[in-house]
Amino acid sequence: MRIRSLLALVISFCLTFAFVTDKTYAFSERGNAQFTDVVNTGKANDCPSLDSSLVGSISLGNGDSLKGICMHPTEVYVKVPGSKRKEAEFVATKIISPRNNTTVTEVYGDIDSGTFTEKGGIDFQLITVLTPGGLEVPFAFSAKDLTADLPSSIEPGTEVSGATFTPNYRTGDFLDPKARAKNTGVEYAQGLVALGGDDEELAKENIKVDVNGTGVVKLSIENVDSDTDEFAGTFVAIQPSDTDMGSKEPLDVKIIGELYGRKA
Repeated sequence: MRIRSLLALVISFCLTFAFVTDKTYAFSERGNAQFTDVVNTGKANDCPSLDSSLVGSISLGNGDSLKGICMHPTEVYVKVPGSKRKEAEFVATKIISPRNNTTVTEVYGDIDSGTFTEKGGIDFQLITVLTPGGLEVPFAFSAKDLTADLPSSIEPGTEVSGATFTPNYRTGDFLDPKARAKNTGVEYAQGLVALGGDDEELAKENIKVDVNGTGVVKLSIENVDSDTDEFAGTFVAIQPSDTDMGSKEPLDVKIIGELYGRKA
């Protein structure tokens, strides 16, 4: 009797697994990776990718959600100031810090009345790039408060544009080399008190203020998996650089890279 009961249990398990729908999600590849295969390789900075032959469609409507949105910068350009002989233009830069921690990932949000609104995730990264002229440009690559109007469905060729919120690169407690900060009450470096902030350039250095910004992002869908409701493509974002708490004028930064996401 015991053998028959055990045999029936084994058969029931086999039948259960035989009828389970086999869906392979691109994002599960990273979750199943071994630590030793990822550490110090830069792979954790990559977005999941889809087969380039996938050309399906995903329907979207009120009450739906998007999650797992990943944007991995592959190219960064900075609009450097021009001169009398040359207009301002975007120049290619090199990411110098951090090299393997630049990706905005696991971003999620809801769709209401055809508009996607970002709710959370790892939605910003602090990046510093180096221009050919030796200028170091820090900025906060951000998908915070991303809002974008979406069509009723997305498929290869779909393009979506939206706006983002760009936070300060530094917090109000950050001390500059002369111990000045926004939240500590220290505004003047020792020995410069007599100036009283009459000098405009010096006042910008002394008095730290929050200077948040806004950016624009364009998402281009290239591949869609209808079975798993995943999509992939590219993005182009333009946003301001850091201002060092108001002491510098921001520069325009253009970020180009890989995109991934899925319908919840």
